[in-house]
Amino acid sequence: MVSLLTKTEWRETQLETPTPYQVPQSALGFLNYIRFVSMNCRAMPKTRLFEACALLHATQSATQQAYAEALMRCLQEALGTCPRLFAPGVDEISFDERWLIQVGLASAQGDDLSLRFLLNSRVAHEHRRLVAHLVHKIAACFSLD
Repeated sequence: MVSLLTKTEWRETQLETPTPYQVPQSALGFLNYIRFVSMNCRAMPKTRLFEACALLHATQSATQQAYAEALMRCLQEALGTCPRLFAPGVDEISFDERWLIQVGLASAQGDDLSLRFLLNSRVAHEHRRLVAHLVHKIAACFSLD
């Protein structure tokens, strides 16, 4: 049986405010770390994504910090727009931060289909593999469930 809504009932369903995005507890550390690194990278020169990854590949002792800095310094090139990230500890979450959290979660959980979808939705084709590699290296240091 199909239930039909009156015009007033339909309007009320359209006016419902969506629930705000809740960051999974396991991803709070990841988010604040990305925010902190992003703040530190503001004064650093931008670099090309391919060059940054080639340098990390040549350096066998690359750390989580190096991967995070490479990602933050190249994210604008990969996305094609300047990402919006807030300071560590801020309650508000931008769309770019939500996207980074979801990419990190998909990478850490081995959810290749979600990871591919997220990367395809925002990252230029030639940068997807490199961004996935950087995020995977960063997310591996956090216990993202």
